[in-house]
Amino acid sequence: MTAPTRLRAEHLSEAMGLTIREPSLSWTPPGGTTGQAAYRITASNGWDTGKVESAACSGIPYGGPALRSRDRFEWRVRTWDRDEKGTETPSGWSRPMPVELGLMHAEDWTAQWIGPDEPQVPAPGDRPGYALTKTFFLPAAPHKARAYATAHGIYELFINGHRVGDQQLTPGSTSYNTALQVQAHDVTTLIREGSNTVRAVLTDGWYRGTFGYTRDADMYGTHTAFLAQLELESRAGRQVIGTDSSWLVSATEILRADLMAGQGVDFRKADGGSAPKAGNGAPVARAPRPCSAVVRPGSFTALAGPLAPPTRVAQELVPASTTRLANGSQVVDFGQNIHGWIRLTRLGAPGETVTLEYGEALGADGDVNRDHLRPLDFRAPGAFRDAGQVDTVIASGAPGEVFEPRHTTHGFRYVSVQGLAAGLQPGDITGCLVRTDLERIGTFSCSDARLNALHDIVEWSFLGNSCEVPTDCPQREKAGWTGDWQLFVPTAAYLFDVTGFSRKWLRDVRADQWDNGVITNISPSPGPAATSAEFMGFTNGSAGWGDAVVMVPWEVYLASGDAGILAENWEAMQRWLHFVQATAETERHAARAAASAAPAPHERYLWDTGFHFGEWMEPDGPEPDLFAARSADHGIVATAYYRHTTDVMARIAAVLGLDTEAAELAELSHLIRDAWETEYLDFSGSVIQATQANCVRALAFDLVSPEHRPTVTSQLAALIRNAGTHLGTGFLATPYLLPVLADNGQLDLAYELLMQDSEPSWLTMVDRGATTVWELWNGIDANGTPHQSLNHYSKGAVVSFLHRYTAGLRQAPGSAGWERIIIEPRPGAGLASASTSHTGPRGLIRVAWTAAEGSKDGGVLTLTATIPSGTTAEVRLPGAPAAVVGPGHHTFPGATGRGTAQPTLMRSTL
Repeated sequence: MTAPTRLRAEHLSEAMGLTIREPSLSWTPPGGTTGQAAYRITASNGWDTGKVESAACSGIPYGGPALRSRDRFEWRVRTWDRDEKGTETPSGWSRPMPVELGLMHAEDWTAQWIGPDEPQVPAPGDRPGYALTKTFFLPAAPHKARAYATAHGIYELFINGHRVGDQQLTPGSTSYNTALQVQAHDVTTLIREGSNTVRAVLTDGWYRGTFGYTRDADMYGTHTAFLAQLELESRAGRQVIGTDSSWLVSATEILRADLMAGQGVDFRKADGGSAPKAGNGAPVARAPRPCSAVVRPGSFTALAGPLAPPTRVAQELVPASTTRLANGSQVVDFGQNIHGWIRLTRLGAPGETVTLEYGEALGADGDVNRDHLRPLDFRAPGAFRDAGQVDTVIASGAPGEVFEPRHTTHGFRYVSVQGLAAGLQPGDITGCLVRTDLERIGTFSCSDARLNALHDIVEWSFLGNSCEVPTDCPQREKAGWTGDWQLFVPTAAYLFDVTGFSRKWLRDVRADQWDNGVITNISPSPGPAATSAEFMGFTNGSAGWGDAVVMVPWEVYLASGDAGILAENWEAMQRWLHFVQATAETERHAARAAASAAPAPHERYLWDTGFHFGEWMEPDGPEPDLFAARSADHGIVATAYYRHTTDVMARIAAVLGLDTEAAELAELSHLIRDAWETEYLDFSGSVIQATQANCVRALAFDLVSPEHRPTVTSQLAALIRNAGTHLGTGFLATPYLLPVLADNGQLDLAYELLMQDSEPSWLTMVDRGATTVWELWNGIDANGTPHQSLNHYSKGAVVSFLHRYTAGLRQAPGSAGWERIIIEPRPGAGLASASTSHTGPRGLIRVAWTAAEGSKDGGVLTLTATIPSGTTAEVRLPGAPAAVVGPGHHTFPGATGRGTAQPTLMRSTL
């Protein structure tokens, strides 16, 4: 008998170390039924919901006995299906899912924060790793053992020589001052009777290493520290081993480790105290002997359990080719741009240094080119910093040595291996893709190879920017820009389960929010005072970036059906909107004030002051100037987002049952729309600041009344044609461009832009060999020269058009959690077939269509669809009335195309 599957707690498949008193539960109802009508949950701690009449399967709150630190329970669920006659059939019981809580209170900790004594801290990028060690004796092997650990920095934990778990870069990236993740592990099998040794390796990480837009160091603190507590239960009783001053600190083989600069290792110092000979016989300086750890200050109230899946090595790549250059370097091409590191098993001779330079492109000499990744040095105007991404390794000659630099990360396709005399064989070097372990839930393919390639590079670009937080790029900044994620999250949520990933990041967004409601442009963020660039202060609160606090929770709610993410961010949304509203009502742009001393009535709804990026980086637009943008009038963009955010918040309030607030927000939204139309449309209904982006926003955000939509649509189409049928949108409007055209009678033009293969265009990237999405449309120019980052996913939001329009699968308005869907293929560009799938909260949805031979753009379609339990689909085929179908496998054979009749035959099976 079928049973519910994909059980989750807090949207996690591994719920270990939670610090939430009432974790939310979810599951996928069994397939092959009409849909869940009721459910029953039982748990090993005695909780039993009884039969609950509900179709809900996501965001179900735990309601059993009050949970305390360390509590563990297993829960299971069964559901009931109800047929058209009202007969109910129970499912089988699901497999149980364990949930275990971590240390929820500061008083649960007896351990102390400890670290190395560093009278003189080395320069950023050259700081070594330290080992913190404790040896203890157990009279009996434990029958239960738990390790709780975290750090100010990055740590790895070892027990009796075995690495604990497969998580990487722990404790992860968060706003450390308010939320520092603790990893909990079951280490029962690693601890034995007798002598045991616990060892942690500690490096700078995000805490005090360089990272972000400015690459400043020490942004959260100047000293690394480690905190761990082992709790052991055996027949001899309970024993707690916590970090304190009795732990020993020693040097390690890690000479330097920095997220941006790279990692250097000398395996001759692996034991922390020997004095071996170098390869040429010269002595190597003896490492200092172990000394006692220093107790460091550290918070216990900021400690928190996981909200997102852990970071892991998610995939390993073998080299596509290896080329020996005249200078002796061996350039390894992995054939794919990724984020992570390499694993090298062939090292140099003892005492000789092997250097590895990582990059996304090659220079004219065939070696790795990192020049385009060099960031500006904001402490020296006009200067650039080094691109970093360089590792070094010195072998000791011991058998089995493997170099895997797990205390740094890089964005790369190519690695230049220098100083290695032996030729690299394919098995000697491996590329490791390092990312948050997100579950894939969406796919797409079609009959056009270049569109499939475009979809692939978008997926790879996101995978390379999904390590801990949604970053803009994995090499130059590694920064969680809010604008990037709010634009891409609808696409990401279709392809991967990003619910927990987004919740974790939004916790940081809320923590970083200023007292006046401003949302920072980057999160996690230590604040402007910790950076070297003035603009890191005044640029915060930009329209389209700050609005992420509204847009991201909304999109994740639509994907997951769990309104909890709306509730936990509602206060932050209100504070953001109050900041925007107060600014709009009390300030006027200087140019507008100079033109008229008294403001017009509608001006109180215009947001036209403060810094805004505006339509950042439009093709052929002016070179971005942050200081000029500080005084520019971006009211046409900012007011559009003011309207859009208010409109979305009205819908959120309705979902949360806040009817009064929903009505007030809806009224405010209408007033902002009227003000935008008054200010930015001329007498004919055309947008007065005539750019593609402004026209796209006018239509996408419903800023113009129905009678003006045809005028603005024609204006947009003319702007595109006048640009040689090229897009002219920048950062904010590009994701909306093709959907706006398709929804306003310009489907053919949308496909022309999609298939355009001269820059600026998406297919230019494909044709020039991109394996991830570029930051600039000419990321690799016609001469083969690279420009800026070659891994920026935001432009990749275009593939949502492939899911929703080309393949034809989208969620119905008013639906959340894919309860109601619309299947409406809208073929173009001569495509012969397309298919897509998405695993939503209720199960797998699949749509595929093929065009009859000789037909064009949907002339004759055969469509198949798989609908999961509890889901209804409205199937719209070109030129035909809609058909509503329920769960099962459906076939629409020989569906006719535009302007033709409804197919007479539909085959369905449940």
